Amino acid sequence: MTNTDTNLDRDIASKSLTNIIEPNSENEGWFNYPLHVYPHHTDYSGVVWHGTYLTWMEAARVECLRSVGMSFEELIAAGVDLPVAEMSLRYHRSARMGDDVLVMTKLIPDKVRLNWEYQIRTETDLCVTAVVTLVAVDFEKRKLLRSLPSSLEGAIAKLTGI
Repeated sequence: MTNTDTNLDRDIASKSLTNIIEPNSENEGWFNYPLHVYPHHTDYSGVVWHGTYLTWMEAARVECLRSVGMSFEELIAAGVDLPVAEMSLRYHRSARMGDDVLVMTKLIPDKVRLNWEYQIRTETDLCVTAVVTLVAVDFEKRKLLRSLPSSLEGAIAKLTGI
């Protein structure tokens, strides 16, 4: 098997994993971010290291916003940062080297807080559920903003239909 064949198999697996979770009323609004578990995601035993899940969640969050036209670069250029204010994770099952995983994220806005829900799953198992809360901060003054920038509100409206 060639490298091209391996990459093609991985692409097919990721696409099929994405298709496992069909849009319906239960998972409407989820953004799907498929990944393949590589050796650098794991510990010495081939189990995904717990901190890797956080990196995957951030990547999914950034890509979700980017998918509706809001890049973090634009936020920073506008003087806005979105630091994590709170995080809650529950580990259900470990993903392993070679697995295809799907990071699902959904934005639940709450005034000036952005609550992101997550599910990370393999084709057969739920691995992690999480909620990460971000707050908008003035980048220069390092103070909480009392309202979200209009460009971010527009992106939120696209994601949530509000």
